[in-house]
Amino acid sequence: MSKGVTLREVAALAGVSARTVSNVVNGYAPVSEATRERVQRAVDELGYRPNVLARNLAAGRSGQIAVVVPYLDTPYFAELLQGIIRVARVRGYNVLIDQTDGDAEHERRFLTRGSQSLLFDGVIFSPLGLAQSDLSERDASLPLVILGERVSDGSFDHVGIDDVTASMEATEHLLGLGRRRVAAIGDQPYRTGEAAQLRTRGYRLAHERAGVPVREELIISTPRFNRSDGATAMAHLLDLEEPPDAVFCYSDLVALGALHTLALRGLRVPEDVAVVGYDDIEDGRYSNPPVTTISPDKKMIAETAVERLLTRIGSTTPVPGLEIRAPHRLIVRASTVTRPHPS
Repeated sequence: MSKGVTLREVAALAGVSARTVSNVVNGYAPVSEATRERVQRAVDELGYRPNVLARNLAAGRSGQIAVVVPYLDTPYFAELLQGIIRVARVRGYNVLIDQTDGDAEHERRFLTRGSQSLLFDGVIFSPLGLAQSDLSERDASLPLVILGERVSDGSFDHVGIDDVTASMEATEHLLGLGRRRVAAIGDQPYRTGEAAQLRTRGYRLAHERAGVPVREELIISTPRFNRSDGATAMAHLLDLEEPPDAVFCYSDLVALGALHTLALRGLRVPEDVAVVGYDDIEDGRYSNPPVTTISPDKKMIAETAVERLLTRIGSTTPVPGLEIRAPHRLIVRASTVTRPHPS
């Protein structure tokens, strides 16, 4: 890596002004996606790294942000973290990672102890144990961006996809294939299960729009969105007097567990039971068969979360909280149709 690369050299290669490069690198102001990508290519090619030490010392900052997630062993969060780290590194920030295991007290202590004692400038947080109302008890001086399903109260930003619409599209796909006993695996009717509840709402709306009654016995709750819970729930469904002919799983891991049980029972996918997942993780693309899934734009979620957090960190005045919806799409694979659309 060349140690003498200057901001002006990056600007010349990218064909933009030095101020634009500074805005991209430091996250000071919004720029177009095309410009950001052009600057990023120049940064990578030249090996430019901003000298953030002096900047942070002058501003009284640590140059570090925290990312707090429930589980590090979940592929969705692992893939999202990779994107966040990449974007933060370009902006000259290190990333501290914390796993909460969904423990409400751990999450609450993390938000109320304040950033000064924890040596970071702000946090990107995906709460699981805390309910929406709990977020109001946080340290108000802590720059915060929330991922997942907790909406902004005006003092922080929220970045996520429309879970209701996405789940409705997933279920409509199955109903549109002529399936009439569509199960749902992953409901969580307790206080902090907002993500699951939104997906159940979308599942119900799809049935309502199609004029197909919901069979309550086909909605199965799970403690987590993992393989073992998916496998257990699928076994329960297959033991019903009228088992499902399709299943909407609230994560790809749940779908992989369901596929495992279906294979053990000698059932064909999708001929006997069609399966849809959620999250578009890499494992789902290489399962047998590959899993039809809801694919959130994880790249946009990561980039937007970092950009909004750095805007909050760099602002000397209060920044209004934003609700930011990332796009999603349904990717059709062989778990629902024998000749899937290319993905």
